[in-house]
Amino acid sequence: MTDFFKRHFVILLIYLLCGALTVAGIYMYLQKRDKGHALSAVDKIRSAGKLRVITNPSIDSYYTYEDRPMGFEYDLVKEFSSWLKVELEVITPGWDNMFSYLDQGKGDMIAAGVPITPERFEKYNFSVPYMTITQRIVHHSLDGSPSTIEDIKGRTFHLSGQGAWQFPLTAIRESGIRLNYVLHNNISQYELISMVHDRSIKYTIASSNVAFLSRRYYPDISVGISVGEKQSMAWAIRKNDTSLLMEMNRFLISAYENGLLERIKHKYYHRIENIDIFDIKQFNKSLETRFPEYKKLIQQESTKYHFDWRLITAMIYQESHFDPNATSRTNVRGLMQVTTKTAREMGITNRRKPSQSIKAGIKYLDKMYKKFDQIQDEYQRMIFALASYNVGYGHVLDAMKIAKEKGYNHTHWQGLKKTLPLLARPGYYKKTKYGYARGWEPVQYVDRILTYFDILRHQEAKVTLQQ
Repeated sequence: MTDFFKRHFVILLIYLLCGALTVAGIYMYLQKRDKGHALSAVDKIRSAGKLRVITNPSIDSYYTYEDRPMGFEYDLVKEFSSWLKVELEVITPGWDNMFSYLDQGKGDMIAAGVPITPERFEKYNFSVPYMTITQRIVHHSLDGSPSTIEDIKGRTFHLSGQGAWQFPLTAIRESGIRLNYVLHNNISQYELISMVHDRSIKYTIASSNVAFLSRRYYPDISVGISVGEKQSMAWAIRKNDTSLLMEMNRFLISAYENGLLERIKHKYYHRIENIDIFDIKQFNKSLETRFPEYKKLIQQESTKYHFDWRLITAMIYQESHFDPNATSRTNVRGLMQVTTKTAREMGITNRRKPSQSIKAGIKYLDKMYKKFDQIQDEYQRMIFALASYNVGYGHVLDAMKIAKEKGYNHTHWQGLKKTLPLLARPGYYKKTKYGYARGWEPVQYVDRILTYFDILRHQEAKVTLQQ
């Protein structure tokens, strides 16, 4: 043993010295960190265990539905908090106070559909953009709207105090075109659009995503010309938070590449520029005239299967427009357009009787829903169930197989939307198990149901936003 220590004394001494230096280095690092010099913005967030996000209650950003937080910005930033492996804390100081809260350190970032403007870019860091918009004039459909920028002259616009209209309108005024505007503090673009709908004001200017989305809820508004160039929407942070900026950009690039960003966009913004205004008005009218007769039945049956009754309502309208005597070209009948085979399978005898049709239809939808237990996302799973209700489970399986072969995500609707229409082409359906299908129909079917559902969901969210 003595010989061992003699032979290895120098080596042992070196190990001991290295260990001592390592301990000393760690101690110095901790001392430095405790003085606030070593912790980056991301380190602080992870140390606190939460990401504090400043946002604004709005139909395009953040709201609650059935006591659950929702909204495009909320869903995206929730995914970012999971990326950081921390909890999410939402702070809503009002639109006009968001940047002052950020300046004062009362939040880590702003996620509220904020367009990048030259003035903001000088003061804050912005993530890579995740959406491109323009500022659009919004007016009531019964009122005329400027057809060119020169036509703006002499008109009065009601504007949100911190809106992104400032830069393009300043440029217009500097070009010599006189216009008037009234500023409204802590009033969102969406609220001003509702005032246009009620004709309490004549014109406002809003981001194009908000303007087009609002037509679902206020079909009497019209979206007019753009003012200014395209703008990029991004998350905002303080200038010195470079580590947070890098992490945000890594996340957003990953969300773009893996399809997450597109899925969230589809959830909230699908078909916003291509809606049928007449159809929306008919839907709203039916909600007042025909729907009340069946509301209680729909709610009762939906509850049995833990389905959202508003989604079932949207589905029934798409199936029959709340007409119990509706009959399709394929002889399916009743409120939920149940086939003879399905009626027998679900145990009903009269497809035209509303209570039986609703019972059978929801029970069959539940059957389809349970077939997709491999899909973890409940929203996506329900969409696949709806598509199966319309075109048949077998055809959906065929479309999923094609999506997988083409490298699309076969468990997300964005992939299936691309492959379902292919089932009408001989080059594809001849190679499938279940053959030909009018595959474009379930795509239109699902998109319409989601639009109606969003309108119904908005009615509850609207109450929440007003409180």
